[in-house]
Amino acid sequence: MSATSSTPLTIAPLAAGIARELNEAGAATAACYQCRKCTNGCPVAERADVPPHQIARLVQLGQLDTLLTSKAIWECLSCQTCATRCPQKISVAALSDALRRMSRAQKKNDTATTVPVFNDIFLGTVKRFGRMYEMGLMGAFKLRTRRFMDDVAKFPMMLLKGKLALLPHVVRGADGRRRLFRFTREAGGKLR
Repeated sequence: MSATSSTPLTIAPLAAGIARELNEAGAATAACYQCRKCTNGCPVAERADVPPHQIARLVQLGQLDTLLTSKAIWECLSCQTCATRCPQKISVAALSDALRRMSRAQKKNDTATTVPVFNDIFLGTVKRFGRMYEMGLMGAFKLRTRRFMDDVAKFPMMLLKGKLALLPHVVRGADGRRRLFRFTREAGGKLR
């Protein structure tokens, strides 16, 4: 498309529904012209199987399965460097959030990543106690992922420095938290 053309940018017909959902998430992917500024600034781009600029392109091309099974959407830190650097103000972090929800809903998330497990446990802890309970989170995470020995050397020091409370601190307002989680679930979130 030339700079003087008045024809709007279009995306692959297959991707129309995807793009609509992702555009609602704040990422107008059709405007991406692959300048790679998002990828150049991304702190985790080197770890990603699909770099940030290619995520936007794959949405344009309607390659949903590639995205929903990628590790990249789970590696995103949501730091918003992509949106800050992008001349079109596309947020790959917003794309990743929407793609994570779609991936979980369709049960296509990368089985090698433990991020969904961590997120579920984290949200369950917040729902139950009103705040983070690190000891409970780490115990449940180790049990569910079977990674018993990962980071075990850090445990004594964290305990000594008071970074891990043995018992949870419960915040008042459990009814309000339950309403908030129910509202979010009804609004399309996958909070449990």
